[in-house]
Amino acid sequence: MVDECYNKSMWSFTLVVLLLVSGTIGEDPYRFYTWNVTYGDIYPLGVKQQGILINGKFPGPQIESVTNDNFIISVFNSLDEPFLLSWNGVQQRRNSWQDGVYGTNCPIPPGKNFTYELQVKDQIGSYFYFPSLGMHKAAGGFGGFKIASRSVIPVPFPPPAGDFTILAGDWFKKNHTDLKAILDGGSDLPFPDGLLINGRGSNGYTFTVDQGKTYRLRISNVGLTTSINFRIQGHKMLLVEVEGTHSLQNTYDSLDIHLGQSCSVLVTADQAEQDYFIVVSTRFTSQVLTTTSILHYSNSAGSVSDSPTSGPTMQLDWSVEQARSLRRNLTASGPRPNPQGSYHYGLINTTHTVRLQNSAPIINGKQRYAVNSVSFIPADTPLKLADHFNIPGVFSLGSISDNPTGGGAYLQTSVMAADFRGYAEIVFENPEDNVQSWHIDGHNFFVVGMDGGQWSPASRLTYNLRDTISRCTVQVYPESWTAVYMPLDNVGMWNVRSENWARQYLGQQFYLRVYSPANSWRDEYPIPTNALLCGRAAGRLTRPV
Repeated sequence: MVDECYNKSMWSFTLVVLLLVSGTIGEDPYRFYTWNVTYGDIYPLGVKQQGILINGKFPGPQIESVTNDNFIISVFNSLDEPFLLSWNGVQQRRNSWQDGVYGTNCPIPPGKNFTYELQVKDQIGSYFYFPSLGMHKAAGGFGGFKIASRSVIPVPFPPPAGDFTILAGDWFKKNHTDLKAILDGGSDLPFPDGLLINGRGSNGYTFTVDQGKTYRLRISNVGLTTSINFRIQGHKMLLVEVEGTHSLQNTYDSLDIHLGQSCSVLVTADQAEQDYFIVVSTRFTSQVLTTTSILHYSNSAGSVSDSPTSGPTMQLDWSVEQARSLRRNLTASGPRPNPQGSYHYGLINTTHTVRLQNSAPIINGKQRYAVNSVSFIPADTPLKLADHFNIPGVFSLGSISDNPTGGGAYLQTSVMAADFRGYAEIVFENPEDNVQSWHIDGHNFFVVGMDGGQWSPASRLTYNLRDTISRCTVQVYPESWTAVYMPLDNVGMWNVRSENWARQYLGQQFYLRVYSPANSWRDEYPIPTNALLCGRAAGRLTRPV
């Protein structure tokens, strides 16, 4: 039955493609993908597991694109449970309909398909996609998403000889269904069983380089629970890009990459002709996990020698100083032909301040996680659909405070209101003793400050208002705060979440409704005609007929 549905959908999809191609003369280029999502046996840590594969691959296919490309991605769900894909860092300009999280999209039912139609509008950089429902991310289904600059836009470094995507992160031997059951039962996840690089354990992956040439490595932390440190034996790394921002080109021996974060480095194969370890290890964990891949010189005269290089473990101050060293390259153009530094983010008056404080309460005898005392619970209908169709009782604006309450935690479908074209100061406050990692869909923000202790208005005197990095995912160190400035320049319903997936699943998230009263296509695209409708939106029409 699934095969029959798949074949019919493929024929319909082909007709749609032909119609689209015939009408796109003069538009930005289109790229077409057809993905079949299945279960399959994988052995990333030597133990058989049920993985989530895309077109039979784990990790999934790499997305290659150029600024402003349009995508038609037809996803066939051959699993026995609902499924969604989201696009970490892809801003979905005016188009939260395509964000692929449950607050905006109905899941793709088993045996059915959904076609995402999205554009990488005015973006460059290194990102990844992942399955957003439940604990699917613990089973795979993720892959790299690369956005190259247009040929007419200068890039602030010579073209590299090669371009490698590195998807690294922690991994569990338990299947995603078992991990979900642990969380549903009110417990936290156990410590991870290991680390993976591109879906494989130690020495399971090889990157081949030519001596004397320089290569770009796009590194993402796709794990569930831990920050990582990345390094290459005997080699320096030149940081050139952080989540779509050309960075000041500092040289590092190793880099901390927190949950959900991505960056690009240049590495020159300037050492003796042999093999070297690429090393990933956990950060801020009492037990340190390490995994390796191989940097193989094509003229190598020998295998790796010695043991993997050791890296930082619990050194918090070291990581903070490295984070503060990430700066914008003010003379480099971004996706448009103007220098990144021409946008004077520090001279714009903020319209309001939002303080977000994470916590780990016990609610009804079970472990939960919360933001400003609210532990998020999904509604029976995607919030974006409820908003569009004016369905009452699904959520309430203002159901989460924009400041810590100091009160007891409770369960709620939390949505915060924000006005289009506002300019928000957002302060992430972390009173806990572990590192937090926060992501905001649909936006980039300027990381203006971070420090230990309690944030206060006087903390603004320490802000970097000239050349800080702009990104979509930021860490908050233990018993510390991180402040960002964010232009509210993208109308829609946007997920604000912990990138620690257990915390996200158990409530450390909410939605930000950026609203424009204009009701104009200039501000937001209309609901897609192919939008899946579920919950209280079932049976309605996406557009008038």
